[in-house]
Amino acid sequence: MIIDCHTHINNYHNEETDSIKECIDKLQLEMRRNRIDLALVLTSYKDTVGRPSTRRAVEATRDLKNVFIVAGISITGFTPELLEEIRGYINEGVVKGLKLYPGYEPYYPFDQKLRPIYQLAEECNVPVMIHSGDTYTPKGKIKYSHPLHIDDVAVDHPNVNFVICHVGNPWIRDCMEVVYKNKNVYTDISGLVLGNFSDRFESYMRKQLQEMLLFGVQPDKVLFGTDWPISSMESYINFMQDLKIPEKDSKKIMYENSVKLFKLSVAESSLHNGSAFSWLR
Repeated sequence: MIIDCHTHINNYHNEETDSIKECIDKLQLEMRRNRIDLALVLTSYKDTVGRPSTRRAVEATRDLKNVFIVAGISITGFTPELLEEIRGYINEGVVKGLKLYPGYEPYYPFDQKLRPIYQLAEECNVPVMIHSGDTYTPKGKIKYSHPLHIDDVAVDHPNVNFVICHVGNPWIRDCMEVVYKNKNVYTDISGLVLGNFSDRFESYMRKQLQEMLLFGVQPDKVLFGTDWPISSMESYINFMQDLKIPEKDSKKIMYENSVKLFKLSVAESSLHNGSAFSWLR
């Protein structure tokens, strides 16, 4: 059983082309090919034709039983009205978390302008995923996306759960410290590679993650995610299968932690015997 907690339906090749249906169809196909039971789709900090807003993403996936949305929010683009709209989607059960993009946008996660977002997360009891580490675009400013900055918001907002995306790569050890120190901080392993893992890089990252799980971070705090379509689902599944970790820890990373953190409605029996999900909206 697998939950991919970090996917997108953006058209990264042409943001001026409306391809939301095509992207969703491709996502569903990749999920079937790789036996991924559920995916969380993160919307962008941008709202363009090729990067659908949270509203468009919700409308396009509402009838799908295996896809939920994490609402991407821009520090310059959110309004009280937008947050109330997202609150409604959270109450409806179709939005499961919030996503911020420091580095892609020039701000630190502890910027006081973000307080209404963290307040919404606390009131609705949903996690906040925060981009961390390298950026997909060379125009990103990575001084804003260092994982140490997330320690500030974790301390200041102890009733909010945070996810450091991409294990803070390349600052994996710093990410480990922030996750270890703060009970309300998790990390996902998405977006470590563009496309497929090369043999050399896969060997390097495997060693990094094995050391992280052995010495620094409990498996209860790590989530499986790919960053599809930027990263290959198939390559990620193979990468995880090659990790030398106990099966009980692998189950936590591959789906159990996401079920708990994002409060996904899954039949209790399916967590123990590997049977199919029982989806409840």
